[in-house]
Amino acid sequence: MQLIAMLTMLIDHIGYIFFPQDLGWRYIGRIAFPIYCYALVQGHLYTSSKSRYLLRLLIIALIAQVPYNLALDPGGLNVVFTLLLSELVLIALDKLPKLWMGIIVTAPVLWVMDYFPLDYNAYGLLLVLIFRYAHSYRLVLAHLALNVIYMFYYGWTVQMLSLLPTLVIAYGPELWEHLRKRSMPRLVWWLFYPGHLAVLAIIRLLYYGELPEMDWRIIFLCKSM
Repeated sequence: MQLIAMLTMLIDHIGYIFFPQDLGWRYIGRIAFPIYCYALVQGHLYTSSKSRYLLRLLIIALIAQVPYNLALDPGGLNVVFTLLLSELVLIALDKLPKLWMGIIVTAPVLWVMDYFPLDYNAYGLLLVLIFRYAHSYRLVLAHLALNVIYMFYYGWTVQMLSLLPTLVIAYGPELWEHLRKRSMPRLVWWLFYPGHLAVLAIIRLLYYGELPEMDWRIIFLCKSM
């Protein structure tokens, strides 16, 4: 599972940087994010310390920010910040006596995630919530509905392929369990995201002869979070 997530994310980013006209790379890359969302939910459910889990996400997000700006998006916040905010919402929802009360918590966070330049923006949190609270065919239907909404409102047609890992989770538990057991060493799993971005930023510099101009306000925003 982890290896598939890392490889498909790497393919996605290679295509984004070096082959922007070839959407085949991006379609393959759509497989990665649902796996990371599912892994976040599993980590939330089974971690022995929510505070350490949050701290680990924050550290990875901060380490990855400059490589992310140099390799992919000079003015955005990397996807680990999206996952970090999603985890904060999950923790808050766990403390509420009624699930419907979560609207009060979730709605402003969704607005913040769309207002600030977060990778995957509010879509990321909505997908995390789907993996947390939906199961079986409801999981697939909710993910499909989310993708259809974003396809019509934002033109995210490429995102439809992200349903593949969700289908495996819902209807292929034996296959998913087999993939889950082939886990990577924790340090590799944690550091792959910032590490591969740093390598891609260097290759981008060598390939194009320049790096995108960073919006340093993003860096100051990260330090203040």
